Amino acid sequence: MLNIKPIFSSLLRSKSGPVLLLVQIILSVAIVANASFIIHERLELMQRDSGINEEEVLTFSVFNFDPSIDIEQQNKIDQQILRGLPNVQAATSTNMLPLSGSGWSSTLNLGPDPETAKSTPQFAMYLGTEHTVKTLGLKLIEGRNFYADEINKSVNDPGKLAIISKAFGEAVWPGESAIGKLLYIDDEQLEVIGVVEKFQGAWVDSDELEYSVIHNVDFAGYSYMVRAEPGQHEALQDAITKALMKENPNRVIDDFQSVAEVKKRSYRDHELMITVLSMMVVLLLLITSLGLTGMVMFNIQRRTKQIGTRRALGATKGDILSLFLVENYLICLSGGVLGASLAVLLGQQLMKYYDLPQLNLLYPLMTVVGMMLVTTVAVVLPARKAANISPAMATRSV
Repeated sequence: MLNIKPIFSSLLRSKSGPVLLLVQIILSVAIVANASFIIHERLELMQRDSGINEEEVLTFSVFNFDPSIDIEQQNKIDQQILRGLPNVQAATSTNMLPLSGSGWSSTLNLGPDPETAKSTPQFAMYLGTEHTVKTLGLKLIEGRNFYADEINKSVNDPGKLAIISKAFGEAVWPGESAIGKLLYIDDEQLEVIGVVEKFQGAWVDSDELEYSVIHNVDFAGYSYMVRAEPGQHEALQDAITKALMKENPNRVIDDFQSVAEVKKRSYRDHELMITVLSMMVVLLLLITSLGLTGMVMFNIQRRTKQIGTRRALGATKGDILSLFLVENYLICLSGGVLGASLAVLLGQQLMKYYDLPQLNLLYPLMTVVGMMLVTTVAVVLPARKAANISPAMATRSV
């Protein structure tokens, strides 16, 4: 009774509704597949491990206005005060904040002659002390940390040392240990003494996000980082402000924020994109299911006598339900195949013009499966109503 040919012929007798629904499914599959892929890709970017204990690290800025202040000496005093505060596990000065979208970046050479030496990839250039690794919660996997007597006052001082991220080391010396390797700033050497497992830079959309280098320089600027339990941050802000202002009142302490908050702000555009695309996916699926429900209800009214005749000839309620489901699957499968092809073509254009990765074919496939499930639900309710029509009611004349 449910041969494909008569069902297909029935669809062709009223082409406008099925054709419009077919076009809608094609567009929905193409858009939903690519939107879902972009959502997943953005979520993966946002969930990348930064290597930092983001919730525990509190950052802030100190703005000095007294010209008589010895900035270098004041920097050392301030760090001692910070490390002496209750609940502070570690504290350090810094020249830039991780994942903030701004900071220092550089390249180095693998030889003393910049004319012939190969350059490293671009990396985030952090200036830090022997307390930086502990403050950020970085995991040292090879080599050692800086010693206190190795910390320089300026990037121009001799005795340049570096702690690098594992990703940077693998990019520069693939398959080799980075410990003891030398990098060059013109003809000056910089020795790698330590490697941390992960340490991201400031620019979350950069291909070099995982490449970071910490120089042994106590940067006497205006940015500081302290590590404390997340629940202590609010009280710690007041304690830091009071302690530093007590030592020197001619300045402003401001911009308190955790690294987690800095990261959230940097990924705000990604989060907005995910929200918009998610709403679009839900809306497209809802419109498609409503369109299919409307078409089925229209067919029920148009084919009431046909349904009654089938029931009178022995068709069961299950047969009537199957009739509408098979019609739905014919439209969905046809639209799904065409929509998946369109999704691949659309994905290629997005890859070409917007630097997105290639669309995984699993997404069009899963979208078609999801569309089948959604439309099945949309068809079942009105189809059950049609199956309950009695032959006497359906075939009587008005």
